[in-house]
Amino acid sequence: MGGDLPVNRLGFGSMQLPGPGIWADPPDRDAAVAVLRRAVDLGVDFIDTADSYGPFVAEDLIREALHPYPPGLVVATKGGLVRRGPVTRDELWPVVGRPEYLRQCVEMSLRRLRLDTIDLYQLHRIDPRVPVEESLGELAALRQEGKIRHIGVSEVDVDTLRRCQAVTPIATVQNRYHLRHRMHDPVLRYCTENGLVFIPWDPLASGDLLHPDGPLARYAATRPETPAQVALGWLLHRSPAMLVIPGTSSLTHLADNVAAAGVRLSEPDLRALDDLAAAATD
Repeated sequence: MGGDLPVNRLGFGSMQLPGPGIWADPPDRDAAVAVLRRAVDLGVDFIDTADSYGPFVAEDLIREALHPYPPGLVVATKGGLVRRGPVTRDELWPVVGRPEYLRQCVEMSLRRLRLDTIDLYQLHRIDPRVPVEESLGELAALRQEGKIRHIGVSEVDVDTLRRCQAVTPIATVQNRYHLRHRMHDPVLRYCTENGLVFIPWDPLASGDLLHPDGPLARYAATRPETPAQVALGWLLHRSPAMLVIPGTSSLTHLADNVAAAGVRLSEPDLRALDDLAAAATD
């Protein structure tokens, strides 16, 4: 990542660690801490978080569970979204990309995570009311100050990504992407061709891909892997630029997800999964 941060291609996303609706403390804080520690024990060396998860709860949990951080562990966080309450299906997370707000976000994440430098700081969303040059310009200034090592962006198309790169080097792109949601294929191709890391958020479609009566479950029934492992393995085979970050608050699901790094899919497997996904979205 960024040419100087080697990480395994299967990481961990922390969004599910706070309470219901990605809000407030988890029902069992000790269990959340145990999941984070077990993830590192299983070889995970990239953890994705954001100040809006909780808000602030996920970052606090990561510090509590893992600080002092083991050598080689990359904790990536994001800023630029604010929260008004627990997530509902129709809720929009307000975007704030003002430079002074992003500086505050970075300073507070450094404090919560107990870091001197954030290895990867991602702009959670681009604020349509603020020129992206101003938002990323502030992150670039923080990078010059040594508070950020690498910068990433989220939910961008190729044209916007090029615009971002004109301001500052971009190491990662985090867009929604999974077996049945591929509208960002052009961005994935761009990342693959230009040496950027592509981080697909919502890799299991919030569990919709895993319905026991769904086509993926029926396909996985013919294989030794679980549906989740097949879906995550498909992402890893999709492009060498992929860094997959499934999240969970369950130790059992964590082990299942991490094992997806060993899934091997042949070309016929990949064609079958493409056909399955196309049929499911018709």
